[in-house]
Order: sequence, then structure tokens, then C-alpha cells
Amino acid sequence: MTTAQNRAVLEDAEARAAKAAVPTAVPTDPRPAPRGPWDTPDDTTGSFALEERGALRRVAGLSTELADVTEVEYRQLRLERVVLVGVWTEGTAADADRSLAELAALAETAGSQVLEAVSQRRDKPDAGTYVGSGKAAEIREIVAATGADTVICDGELTPGQLNQLEKILKVKVVDRTALILDIFAQHASSREGKAQVELAQMQYMLPRLRGWGESLSRQAGGRVAGGGGIGTRGPGETKIETDRRRIRARVSKLRREIAGMATARATQRSGRDRNKVPSVAIAGYTNAGKSSLLNRLTDAGVLVQDALFATLDPTVRRAQTPDGADYTLTDTVGFVRHLPHQLVDAFRSTLEEVAAADLLVHVVDGSDPDPLGQIDAVHVVLREIDAAAVPELVVVNKVDAMAPDDVLALRQALPGAQWVSAATGEGIEELRAVIAARLPHPDVDVDVLVPFDRGDLVSRVHADGEVLSEEFCADGTRLHARVDGALAAALDPFAAPRS
Repeated sequence: MTTAQNRAVLEDAEARAAKAAVPTAVPTDPRPAPRGPWDTPDDTTGSFALEERGALRRVAGLSTELADVTEVEYRQLRLERVVLVGVWTEGTAADADRSLAELAALAETAGSQVLEAVSQRRDKPDAGTYVGSGKAAEIREIVAATGADTVICDGELTPGQLNQLEKILKVKVVDRTALILDIFAQHASSREGKAQVELAQMQYMLPRLRGWGESLSRQAGGRVAGGGGIGTRGPGETKIETDRRRIRARVSKLRREIAGMATARATQRSGRDRNKVPSVAIAGYTNAGKSSLLNRLTDAGVLVQDALFATLDPTVRRAQTPDGADYTLTDTVGFVRHLPHQLVDAFRSTLEEVAAADLLVHVVDGSDPDPLGQIDAVHVVLREIDAAAVPELVVVNKVDAMAPDDVLALRQALPGAQWVSAATGEGIEELRAVIAARLPHPDVDVDVLVPFDRGDLVSRVHADGEVLSEEFCADGTRLHARVDGALAAALDPFAAPRS
């Protein structure tokens, strides 16, 4: 083709492309589209939090992990296609299966895909490889056959067990503690929650800090400190020692920050104490329905999600008894079997809300296969945070999902419990009445005749006490009520004459 012909072909192609780029007018329909249920606005705090949490999801099967795990120095915890490994040392086979099922739920909450789960019966975990060298070789074959890239062990591994398992399996090895810490890191949203999770991660990582090959054992004296500057050029200090020192410094800083936040929380509690507002803490196993119950009782609108550890940041809401008395309801972080002690230590300032409460509403998932085991696990954590002496009200939730036989069996085991369904509202009004009856009540009985010019005292009695009877007389307002000691002293000059 000649130059002129080539030019003509190019001009014709450009003309066709320009014509295709011109937007075509779309006929508009003057009639509006019918409104559906999705058009209903939902501006609650929980819906926004749930939308934000679901905006980013991990995609299973996409990985750039190196085939040889010894080639990397630091690796971020990443869970994709996993194999679960459990060591069964006590209890029945059903207990071991439930523990692995809970581990699978934790792994899925963290964003991974469970491919296989294996369990081994041993008197105690192997000191070297947790499962023994022979079983470790069998697990390596399972990992290769399934294409898994992570192994999760149902227990807390020592640094030596973690290192030996990774050498044998050639994939990332994660224990139960690291898995729970990863979930907490994903769900923490407040400044205090993020600081508490980071502190727990640092405490967990410090004894497990290690390098591959000679990467962290090299000395970093003089100018070879990699630009670390003053403080990193110690005589013969290795890189792992430098990293440990930096982690300890970060831990100290986080502890100071959390202590400051705890002071602010204690100030808020003292303000409620001065105003004589009773406090009720909602505690229980993770995913037992604590946030749903808080929403039912107070219309709080907090995040509700069918996932483990969906709530990390405590929420305090004001509620009222059926007779109009105010009290506070606090939604707390859920507990789990073998809750890492690093988390209990880091979240101690938050869990103090439970220890300082006047009443503990212990929510139990009635539809769980082992609700009594959940209760025992929660009691273990309550003893750790010195909250075992707080008066307890057991509330069995999710009764709408329970079989009648399970209800009868659990009623015999928990005779004083309340039975509710936060999803349907069943039993909520009865629960309100029981909470009101279990709250602390004023202990001084007064019968006074308050002059009409002291209406402020009458208002205080209505606000802070319990009015048993009220009568308007010619000389003032006669009140028979129960009040606290300070208000009783203020009312003492107006004691009514005995008839």
C-alpha cells in the first residue's frame, strides 16, 4: 500500500473510533423505579461499622509467599489455606472435636479457608515438635496434598516448637494465641483498643523473635549498624538484641499510654459513682449475643455480627428500669477458652468495667453444643480479673434456636437463669424486671413531710431514691421512701410526726 492509502486507512479508523466514543442518548422513563427494601436508610452505628468491616475481604488462594520460608527475615501473619492440628491431652473425643471446631471458626473469622483438620491423642504435647517427629512428617504430606500454606496448632507453641515445625513442614506455622491476636488486630477500632492489641502482640512476639540463617545473629557495631545511629552501636550488639531492645521500649511506651487511658476511664466511673448510677456489665463467651442483647435493652445500635470477637471496644449506654430508675449497661469484649494471658493483661483496664459493676449479666449461647463449658471458661477469666465476687445473673440467649430437649436439660443445670432471645425479643421484658430487682437499692427507710418550698429535696428523692408512697398535705409533701445515707441526713429535719 502507498503512503496515501495508509493515511486514508488510519483516518478512517480514527473516524470510527471517534464515532464510537460519542455517548448515545439513553431514553429516560419519567416514571420512578419502585422502591424496595434496600432503599430503606439504615443510619445506625452498628450498620456503618459492619459496612466498613465488610468493605475489604481477603481473597483465598492468592499468594506471593516464597517456596522456601527460610529466605525471608520477617513475615506478616497471613492466613489463607490452612490445616488445623490439635493435640488431645484430656477430656473426651467430643471435647477435642469441639475445640477443633472452635479453632476452625477462629480461622475463618481471621479470613482463612480451612482445608483439613487432624487431631492426635497424647499424654502431653511433644516438647520438640508439639506432635512428634513422625506425626509432623504425616502433616507435611497432608499440607503438600491439600496445597495449604499455613498450619494452625490448637495451643500455644513454644519458640522452639514453632521453629522446628516450620523447618519440617516448610510452611507458615501459627498457634492459637497468634490467631486470636490477629483477629483482635483486625477488629480493633478505637485508639485504646489498638494500643491494647499492639501491646499484646509485642509481648507475644518478644520471646519468639528469631531470624533465619545468620540474619539476626550478625554483630552491628560501629558504622555497620545500618544507619541506626547512637544507641545501636554497642560493642558486639547483634541485630536481634537491637530489635528486642526496641520492642521493650515500645512495650513501655504502650503501657504508659494505656495507663493514661485507664485513668480517663476510671474518672468516668467515679462520676457515675458520685451520681449513684448503678452499673451493669454484660459479659460472656464470644458470639453469645451480648451486643444484640444490649441493642434490645437500650436501642444502642452497636455492631452485631455473627463472628467471633466482633466487639472489642466497650460500649456504655444508659438504660431504665420499668419504674424509671437509671442504670448503665456496658458491653464488653467476649471471652474464649484459653484466652491468651497477653490479652488479659493488655485489656485489664477495659475489663475493670466488669470488676467494678454492681451486677454482671452473664450471657450464654444456649444453642452452642457445650454451653456449660462456655460458662466455665468465662468464670476462669473472671477470676483472673478479680471479678468473681460480682453478683451474677446468668442469661441464656438464642432460645429460639434451641431444641426442646436441650432447653429442658439446661434448665435443670441452670435453675436461676433467665431465658431470652435477643433476635426475636422473647423474654426481654422479664429480663428487665429481674435486672431492676437485682440492682442495689437504697437502704435507709424515711417518712418525711417536706415543705413546698423544698421541692429540690422531693426531686432528689424521686431521682436517687425509691418512692414507696407520696401524699400532698396542707403543710407540704409527705414521702415514704428508701434513700441513701447522705440524702437521709438531708431529710432528717423534716421527719414526719408519728400518728
